[in-house]
Amino acid sequence: MGYYYYGYGIDFAYYGIVILSLFLGLITQSYIKRKYERWSKVDASFDGTGADVARQMLNEGGASSVGITSVAGHLTDYYDPRDNNLHLSEENMRGGSVASVAVACHEAGHAVQRAKDYAPMRVRTALVPVVNFSQNVWMLVFLAGVFMNAVGLVRIAIALFAFSVIFQLVTLPVEINASRRAVQFLETHGQGIDRQGAKEVLTAAALTYVAAALVSVVQLLYLMGRTDRRD
Repeated sequence: MGYYYYGYGIDFAYYGIVILSLFLGLITQSYIKRKYERWSKVDASFDGTGADVARQMLNEGGASSVGITSVAGHLTDYYDPRDNNLHLSEENMRGGSVASVAVACHEAGHAVQRAKDYAPMRVRTALVPVVNFSQNVWMLVFLAGVFMNAVGLVRIAIALFAFSVIFQLVTLPVEINASRRAVQFLETHGQGIDRQGAKEVLTAAALTYVAAALVSVVQLLYLMGRTDRRD
């Protein structure tokens, strides 16, 4: 209610952002689900599981020290530079489908990025502690500024939120490059079916990051515009 009464109210632009966020979220999630399900039914040409192929990519990419462990959930795969492990969901760790191999190699691509000191990966890693802090406090500072009618606090909150937007923008080249590394590896060591499936699955996954970044940029511009008009 304070958000509304103090001049940052729910207007048509706000509704537009909400609708855009929901629409892009539903579309991208549906798209990646469809692509993953399709290629999870197609066996990869490799004689091994997603973890086996990822291990081969890690060894050839100079990241042989990286471990591979399992994580619960569906499409919950990630690479954690803190423990230097690939955390793969059971379906992708033990499965041998094109989709499983593609996702496992994408995560291996992140580890190879770190091993080769890929600049955007280094920047993204450096931003993590700042973003963790800003994500936890920006809304509290924003609401405090709204209720206290303090434009200065609102501007600080928007600046904190901007770090999250910057983080998402930096994440885009990191994700795209990891996918490119995976596709190139599968193209070199596998067959055409591996490359085709990996490209479709990983492109669908990348679109989720693009959509999230787009919504965040629009939200940031909206907050900045509303604050400037109020000021």
